[in-house]
Amino acid sequence: MRPSSEIAGEASAAAVTVRRVPTLVVAYDDPAPRPGDRPLAVEMPVNLVYGSVPYAVMMTTPADLEDFAYGFSLTEGIIETAEEIRGVSVEQAEDGMRLLVDLVPGRLREHLARKRAISGRTGCGVCGIDDLSALPKAAPRTGNDRDVSIDAVQRALTALGDAQMLNRETRAVHAAAWADLTGNLVAVREDVGRHNGLDKLIGALIRRGTDPADGFVVITSRCSFEMVEKTASFGAAVLVAISAPTSLAIDRAGLHGMTLCAIARSDTLTVFTGRERLILESVSMSGNATTVTEPES
Repeated sequence: MRPSSEIAGEASAAAVTVRRVPTLVVAYDDPAPRPGDRPLAVEMPVNLVYGSVPYAVMMTTPADLEDFAYGFSLTEGIIETAEEIRGVSVEQAEDGMRLLVDLVPGRLREHLARKRAISGRTGCGVCGIDDLSALPKAAPRTGNDRDVSIDAVQRALTALGDAQMLNRETRAVHAAAWADLTGNLVAVREDVGRHNGLDKLIGALIRRGTDPADGFVVITSRCSFEMVEKTASFGAAVLVAISAPTSLAIDRAGLHGMTLCAIARSDTLTVFTGRERLILESVSMSGNATTVTEPES
């Protein structure tokens, strides 16, 4: 399967993202099962290798793996810019896939000096950390932030459902999207792991040279602190989540001076941090006033 939308990525060569399996559907009030089949999202172990040294095994959807390598490398602190990766090769392995990431020599030496092992789980955010002081923390954001209107947020949320091509088929994957300041979706990445989906999106953006001030991130999952840290690593100031945030996510968003909106629906969203960056006076596309709520302090 290869997504046809220009804003979506593509399946990696020789990999499939959907597998159909036979099923039996049983109704509680009817003992006769109904045979059928159902499309399932493919989950595959992917080994990230730097300089011939394995670094992490992550359970991912085998699509947009080059983007994943770039985004993961940035949010893990292995690189600071896309130019520090000379190339990425995707190899089929017996039990999964390998991503061979070719770093520039100086960055490779630094990476090997601080290497830590990760035994991957789907969307695992802090695997391999053995001390609380080692929790991920993005560098301070730089750049000129721009205000975002709630009209733009609503427009992006409205468009996101149709842009989630893999999820429409399987109902089993998360999405991360980049919208410009008008709310038009520029890029969407999907994955069985929410962290992986965001890494793929960030990888695609840094490969294109996207300015973090030119838009905002939308995620379909809950917003844990790692999602805030990854967004901050890219440099974006606004993160919109469809589900609720955790307490640490709010703390980290405040620390980074970010605007965090969550529980975002077609008619309301809740602003947790950074209200000053939102343009709240708005009329929605349906002509009705859009409601913005804020938690009590």
